[in-house]
Formats: sequence, C-alpha cells, structure tokens
Amino acid sequence: MSKFVFTTGGVLSSLGKGITAASVGALLESRGYTVTIKKYDPYLNVDPGTMSPFQHGEVFVTEDGAETDLDLGHYERYLSTNTSKVSNITAGKIYKSVLDKERNGDYLGGTVQVIPHITDEIKENILKDSEKYDITIIEIGGTVGDIESLPFLEAIRQFKFDIDEENVCYIHLTLVPYIKSAGELKTKPTQHSVKTLREIGIQPDVLVCRSEYPISDDMKKKIALFCNVSKDSVISCLDAKTIYEVPLMMREEGIAALVLKKLSMDERQSDVSKWEEIVHRIKKPEGEVTIALVGKYVDLKDAYISINEALIHGGIANKVKVNVKRIDAEKLENGASPDTLFEDVDGILVPGGFGERGIEGKIKAINFARLKDIPCFGVCLGLQCIVIEFARNVLKLGDAHSVEFDPKTKNPVIDYMKEQKTITQMGGTMRLGSYECTLDEDSTAYRAYGEKVIHERHRHRLEFNNDYIDVMVNNGLSLIGVNEQRDLAEMFELKSNRWHLGCQFHPEFKSKPFFPHPLFKSFIEAAYNYHKDNSDDEVNDL
Repeated sequence: MSKFVFTTGGVLSSLGKGITAASVGALLESRGYTVTIKKYDPYLNVDPGTMSPFQHGEVFVTEDGAETDLDLGHYERYLSTNTSKVSNITAGKIYKSVLDKERNGDYLGGTVQVIPHITDEIKENILKDSEKYDITIIEIGGTVGDIESLPFLEAIRQFKFDIDEENVCYIHLTLVPYIKSAGELKTKPTQHSVKTLREIGIQPDVLVCRSEYPISDDMKKKIALFCNVSKDSVISCLDAKTIYEVPLMMREEGIAALVLKKLSMDERQSDVSKWEEIVHRIKKPEGEVTIALVGKYVDLKDAYISINEALIHGGIANKVKVNVKRIDAEKLENGASPDTLFEDVDGILVPGGFGERGIEGKIKAINFARLKDIPCFGVCLGLQCIVIEFARNVLKLGDAHSVEFDPKTKNPVIDYMKEQKTITQMGGTMRLGSYECTLDEDSTAYRAYGEKVIHERHRHRLEFNNDYIDVMVNNGLSLIGVNEQRDLAEMFELKSNRWHLGCQFHPEFKSKPFFPHPLFKSFIEAAYNYHKDNSDDEVNDL
C-alpha cells in the first residue's frame, strides 16, 4: 500500500506549495522510492481549461489529455513519472461526481451531505492509482482558512484514521516575513496559520517556513514551541536563485529524512548528482542568448511557465544562460518598430494562445524573423501564425487567415477540424493529449529527435487546411511532420532559413531539466550560433 504525504499552505497564496511538494518528491525519488503527486483545487470549475491565463496561469496538459493546474508541470519536471487525469481534482469534479451519483439513485433514501458524501468522494479519489507507487504526495490548493477548501482539509483529516497513522505525513508551508521597519523576522503569521490548521483537526508533522532571510535556531525553537512540533521539524526554505536549487536546499534541511521517519520507511542513500549538475550549469553558464517571447499574456509570468522552463532546459543542454525578453504582441500591432524591439535578440518564439488579440503582432514578429533569418520557433498558435505569414507574404494571398479570427476569409489556411465544427460545449472538447507524429528524415526536427516517430501533447481546435499543402510546399515551406492516422499536418519548416520551424503540438509540456526537449535544445543551439555569428561580425567590424 502507498504511503501518503499531504501538503497544505498558510498565511497567503503563491508561497510555492507546488515547488515544495515537487522538491520533496524529487528527494524521495532520489532514494529509490517511486513517487507520484496529485493536486486538489478547491474551485468549482471542473478543470482550468476554460479559465483565462490571467485568472489561473497556464493550463498544463497531461499525456492522457487532461487540462490541469500548472503545478502538474512542476511535478513532471521534478519527477521521472508523469501525471494523468487522476492527478488534478477540483471541487467541481467532486461535486459533479456526487450529484451524478445522486441522480442515478446511488444514495436513494439518503440525504446527500458534505460529510460524509463529499469527503468520501475526495478520499476515494486520493486512493485512485496510488497502489502503483511507494509514496503519493497530495497538494491541497488554496490557503488554510479559505471556506472552499474546508471539505478537502476535513477529508485529509479523516484519511489518517482510515489507513493508519504511520502511513500519513502532514507538511504545512507557511511564511516567516521580514519586517523592514523592525529589522526582524516575525513568527506570528506562522503561529496563526498552524493554529487554524489545528482547529480543523490537523497537526502538521513538518513545517516548511518560507523566508527571505535565514531562520535562526532560537526562532525555530520558538516556532516549534508554539506550533507543537520538534525543532528539527521546522524547515527553513529561503528564496533560491533557481527553482531547481530548492531540492538541494531542502535536502540540507533534512526534510526527506523527517518524512520517511514519520512514514516508518527506510531512509536509504540519496543521489542528487543530477540536481547538482543542473544547478551548476544554470549558475555557471559558458555563454548566453536572448530569446524574445512574443505573446499577449506577457505581464503574467505563470501564463507561459512551461515555455519559460523549457527554454531554460534548452540552455542547460547547451550550457548557456537563456535570457527571456517578453514582448507584448499588441505593441507590434500598434506600430512599434520590430528593429527596436528585436535589436538584441538571438531567437524569436511565438507561443500558443486563444483569441484574436495580438495575432497581427505575432505575424509581424514571424515576418521579421523570416526576413532577417533570426531563429524562429512557433508553438501551436505560433505554427498557425507561421503559415498565415507565409501565405500572405510569400504566396501573396493577402487575406489569408485562420477562420478563428476571420470566418469570412477567402483563404482559410487554418480551419476547424471536421469534428470541431459541431461542438457546442467548450470544456474538454479540444484535441487534447498525446498524438503520434511521423517526421521527414531530411528535417531539423528529425535531427533533433533522432527518431522518425514521436508522440507529443496537443491542445487546440484548429488545424492547417490541407487544401493548401501543395502550394505551401512548392514555394518552400516544408511539411516535416504529419499525423498519418488522421492526415493532419503537425510541423512545418522553412529550410532556406537557419532555423524557422513551427509545431502544432506543445513540446514544452514534455521538457524536463534533466531531459531537455529536443526542439528546445535545437532552438537554443541555433540561437547561440546566431549570437556567436553576430558577435564575430561585430569584432570583424572593429
């Protein structure tokens, strides 16, 4: 039977519960244990698929096609195991399942209540697929004290008595703020957070205290005294220069040993050499590149978090630092000079997205990259913009567009899939999850992957219109990846340029720091070569 580690958060949101849970998982995995992580979100949406990135950050897609919380991206980047549909459960899913059972007569004659019906449903979901792993980590979203998270906290309180106390460990993440005017750290927010958690009936076994400054032994003793834990169970977690340093920092604090002791499991020898190598490459790069990320959610870091991390992974693979320059596509739409915006960049990446806002700016960015031969990478909507730009400016189809943005265009180079034209329900109805793609052996993609058949994750409704394949290919835009089962175009490349490639899927979702995605590795390599060529030109000019 699996052991269970529950991670909760207090004081305020965005403290890093996902990174904490993933780091604990990584340390347990480094000892040879098999680990999975699940995220339980208290909001009533069935999933985040229909939520704006400004509301929720990016939507992470699993292999089996679930639209999930962005924390699942952290889980996959830190662990060797992948997440799935059972890895992200929302209050909406729980209530929907219970109400469906009520309508089907499962509770016939009974009154359906939060306790026991909702809490039992939560516990049932916690157990799903857990038998495959030695340890299952559960992250409870939100902050202790939020009214909507109470059923989840009640469920994990009960859980300890259902499966035996030695099989459960509670970790609570909290904040020890530095008050500048007083010149000292304050423990009171942590005390109140734990007090609230204990009032619910949960006594944390380990406290992870986020802070800008080191927490002294005396302060740890004070926190331990007021929070009813041992001093050794108070873990200091300082701000890190890179999130991939967090497992190493938490290892020094001994958190994995505490968890394993509570779970009555062997501590085992830990091997974190791969994390040390990753951090070394990030902190001591041999060069650097600047990548322009041209999008419409650039003011919100979490909107492109997997893209950002995949670029870092590409840098790790090439031993270079990747500086990401976020450029609002609407600035290009409104007349900003591409020469000015892209003056210092070595590569241009156009990510996915939905809606018309910023589209013309993305197309202008791709046009600039094509004409200047700057490495250019289009992901999902970015590929569609590559196709539109090529159709307009090379094929001279001036009104070429996607029917998503111009339903009346006479040249719909991007159109809805046949099955999508009859769909009325928005949630969970896109082309989602992993699909097969066959690569052209004479292509950048094949050289990057080193194999002919690949599998990548999708999240979109529209596809390239096959009516335009011949004219595209005959004029230089090579079709280098196809889904043969459904006759769908997956990847295009402009082979006349040094690196100008688009893919309909989302490669960023499969990138890990110790297994950088082949396309991001290749893109950063091309950008670095472009950077060196330009630097050589400047030296020669002198």
